[in-house]
Amino acid sequence: MEDHQLVARVVSSQDTAAFGELIRRHQSQVRNFLRKLTANHVEADDLAQDCFLHAWNKLTTYSGRGSFIGWLLKVAYTTFLQSKRKSKRYAEILEQAGQVADIESRGYTAPTDEVSDLDKLLAVLTEEERVIMVMSYACGLSHREISEATDHPVGTVKSIIFRGKEKIRTRFEIKDHNHG
Repeated sequence: MEDHQLVARVVSSQDTAAFGELIRRHQSQVRNFLRKLTANHVEADDLAQDCFLHAWNKLTTYSGRGSFIGWLLKVAYTTFLQSKRKSKRYAEILEQAGQVADIESRGYTAPTDEVSDLDKLLAVLTEEERVIMVMSYACGLSHREISEATDHPVGTVKSIIFRGKEKIRTRFEIKDHNHG
Protein backbone atom coordinates (compact mmCIF):
# COMPACT_ATOMS: atom_id res chain seq x y z
CA MET A 1 0.00 0.00 0.00
CA GLU A 2 1.29 3.46 -0.91
CA ASP A 3 2.05 6.08 1.78
CA HIS A 4 -0.84 8.32 0.69
CA GLN A 5 -3.27 5.38 1.00
CA LEU A 6 -2.03 4.68 4.54
CA VAL A 7 -2.40 8.37 5.40
CA ALA A 8 -5.99 8.31 4.09
CA ARG A 9 -6.77 5.32 6.33
CA VAL A 10 -5.29 7.05 9.37
CA VAL A 11 -7.19 10.28 8.69
CA SER A 12 -10.52 8.62 7.89
CA SER A 13 -10.64 6.05 10.69
CA GLN A 14 -7.76 6.77 13.12
CA ASP A 15 -6.20 3.50 11.90
CA THR A 16 -3.26 2.98 14.28
CA ALA A 17 -1.99 -0.06 12.34
CA ALA A 18 -1.72 2.07 9.18
CA PHE A 19 0.14 4.75 11.13
CA GLY A 20 2.41 2.08 12.59
CA GLU A 21 3.29 1.03 9.06
CA LEU A 22 4.14 4.65 8.14
CA ILE A 23 6.42 4.84 11.21
CA ARG A 24 8.05 1.51 10.33
CA ARG A 25 8.76 2.71 6.77
CA HIS A 26 10.19 6.08 7.68
CA GLN A 27 11.56 6.00 11.23
CA SER A 28 15.17 5.27 10.25
CA GLN A 29 15.21 8.17 7.75
CA VAL A 30 13.67 10.52 10.34
CA ARG A 31 16.12 9.36 13.03
CA ASN A 32 19.13 9.72 10.71
CA PHE A 33 18.00 13.22 9.73
CA LEU A 34 17.61 14.23 13.39
CA ARG A 35 20.94 12.60 14.33
CA LYS A 36 22.71 14.78 11.76
CA LEU A 37 20.98 17.87 13.18
CA THR A 38 21.59 17.08 16.86
CA ALA A 39 24.81 15.01 16.72
CA ASN A 40 23.28 13.13 19.66
CA HIS A 41 21.65 9.71 19.21
CA VAL A 42 19.58 9.82 22.41
CA GLU A 43 18.25 13.31 21.71
CA ALA A 44 17.54 12.37 18.09
CA ASP A 45 15.58 9.27 19.16
CA ASP A 46 13.54 11.36 21.62
CA LEU A 47 12.87 13.97 18.93
CA ALA A 48 11.87 11.23 16.48
CA GLN A 49 9.24 10.03 18.95
CA ASP A 50 8.01 13.61 19.37
CA CYS A 51 8.00 14.00 15.58
CA PHE A 52 5.75 10.96 15.08
CA LEU A 53 3.43 12.18 17.83
CA HIS A 54 3.19 15.58 16.09
CA ALA A 55 2.71 13.81 12.76
CA TRP A 56 -0.21 11.79 14.20
CA ASN A 57 -1.84 15.01 15.43
CA LYS A 58 -1.18 16.97 12.21
CA LEU A 59 -1.78 14.25 9.63
CA THR A 60 -4.86 16.03 8.31
CA THR A 61 -2.54 18.87 7.18
CA TYR A 62 -0.73 16.54 4.74
CA SER A 63 -2.28 17.52 1.41
CA GLY A 64 -0.91 14.63 -0.63
CA ARG A 65 1.11 17.05 -2.75
CA GLY A 66 4.76 16.04 -2.62
CA SER A 67 6.13 12.96 -0.91
CA PHE A 68 5.01 11.90 2.54
CA ILE A 69 8.66 11.68 3.68
CA GLY A 70 9.17 15.30 2.63
CA TRP A 71 6.18 16.32 4.77
CA LEU A 72 7.40 14.13 7.63
CA LEU A 73 10.88 15.67 7.56
CA LYS A 74 9.28 19.10 7.74
CA VAL A 75 7.50 17.94 10.92
CA ALA A 76 10.85 16.56 12.18
CA TYR A 77 12.61 19.84 11.42
CA THR A 78 9.88 21.84 13.20
CA THR A 79 10.13 19.47 16.19
CA PHE A 80 13.92 20.01 16.22
CA LEU A 81 13.52 23.82 16.09
CA GLN A 82 10.99 23.77 18.94
CA SER A 83 13.30 21.68 21.12
CA LYS A 84 16.25 23.91 20.26
CA ARG A 85 14.39 26.99 21.43
CA LYS A 86 13.87 25.26 24.76
CA SER A 87 17.50 24.24 25.08
CA LYS A 88 19.86 26.69 26.76
CA ARG A 89 22.80 24.51 25.86
CA TYR A 90 22.19 24.75 22.13
CA ALA A 91 24.49 27.73 21.52
CA GLU A 92 27.26 25.96 23.40
CA ILE A 93 26.72 22.76 21.40
CA LEU A 94 26.85 24.66 18.10
CA GLU A 95 30.03 26.39 19.17
CA GLN A 96 31.58 23.01 20.04
CA ALA A 97 30.44 21.59 16.68
CA GLY A 98 32.17 24.46 14.93
CA GLN A 99 35.39 23.63 16.77
CA VAL A 100 35.29 19.93 15.85
CA ALA A 101 37.02 20.55 12.53
CA ASP A 102 39.81 22.49 14.28
CA ILE A 103 40.27 19.99 17.10
CA GLU A 104 40.26 16.85 14.94
CA SER A 105 43.83 17.46 13.81
CA ARG A 106 44.81 16.85 17.47
CA GLY A 107 43.11 13.46 17.52
CA TYR A 108 39.73 14.59 18.84
CA THR A 109 37.10 11.90 19.34
CA ALA A 110 33.63 12.54 20.69
CA PRO A 111 32.98 11.03 24.12
CA THR A 112 30.12 8.82 22.89
CA ASP A 113 30.49 8.40 19.13
CA GLU A 114 33.30 8.83 16.66
CA VAL A 115 32.86 12.07 14.78
CA SER A 116 32.30 10.98 11.19
CA ASP A 117 33.86 12.72 8.22
CA LEU A 118 30.39 13.96 7.29
CA ASP A 119 29.95 15.52 10.73
CA LYS A 120 33.30 17.32 10.35
CA LEU A 121 32.19 18.66 6.98
CA LEU A 122 28.76 19.70 8.27
CA ALA A 123 30.31 21.49 11.27
CA VAL A 124 31.56 24.33 9.01
CA LEU A 125 28.04 25.12 7.76
CA THR A 126 25.34 27.30 9.24
CA GLU A 127 22.36 25.46 10.70
CA GLU A 128 20.26 26.30 7.64
CA GLU A 129 22.93 25.03 5.25
CA ARG A 130 23.41 21.89 7.35
CA VAL A 131 19.68 21.08 7.38
CA ILE A 132 19.33 21.51 3.63
CA MET A 133 22.52 19.57 2.83
CA VAL A 134 21.37 16.68 5.06
CA MET A 135 17.93 16.68 3.43
CA SER A 136 19.54 16.62 -0.01
CA TYR A 137 22.46 14.24 0.43
CA ALA A 138 21.65 12.09 3.48
CA CYS A 139 17.88 11.87 2.95
CA GLY A 140 17.86 12.03 -0.84
CA LEU A 141 15.09 14.62 -1.12
CA SER A 142 14.62 16.56 -4.35
CA HIS A 143 15.03 20.33 -4.41
CA ARG A 144 11.24 20.63 -4.62
CA GLU A 145 10.73 18.41 -1.55
CA ILE A 146 13.32 20.40 0.41
CA SER A 147 11.54 23.58 -0.69
CA GLU A 148 8.26 22.25 0.71
CA ALA A 149 9.88 21.06 3.95
CA THR A 150 11.74 24.30 4.69
CA ASP A 151 9.38 26.87 3.11
CA HIS A 152 12.24 28.17 0.92
CA PRO A 153 11.77 28.72 -2.82
CA VAL A 154 13.47 26.05 -4.98
CA GLY A 155 16.01 28.61 -6.25
CA THR A 156 17.00 29.44 -2.67
CA VAL A 157 17.40 25.74 -1.85
CA LYS A 158 19.70 25.32 -4.88
CA SER A 159 21.81 28.33 -3.92
CA ILE A 160 22.10 27.18 -0.28
CA ILE A 161 23.31 23.75 -1.47
CA PHE A 162 25.80 25.42 -3.83
CA ARG A 163 27.02 27.76 -1.05
CA GLY A 164 27.32 24.86 1.40
CA LYS A 165 29.39 22.80 -1.05
CA GLU A 166 31.64 25.80 -1.73
CA LYS A 167 32.19 26.36 2.01
CA ILE A 168 33.13 22.71 2.51
CA ARG A 169 35.47 22.73 -0.51
CA THR A 170 37.16 25.91 0.69
CA ARG A 171 37.47 24.88 4.35
CA PHE A 172 38.87 21.43 3.58
CA GLU A 173 40.78 22.48 0.43
CA ILE A 174 38.87 19.99 -1.73
CA LYS A 175 39.56 20.44 -5.42
CA ASP A 176 36.59 20.58 -7.77
CA HIS A 177 37.24 18.08 -10.62
CA ASN A 178 35.93 20.64 -13.11
CA HIS A 179 38.28 23.46 -12.06
CA GLY A 180 41.66 22.02 -11.42
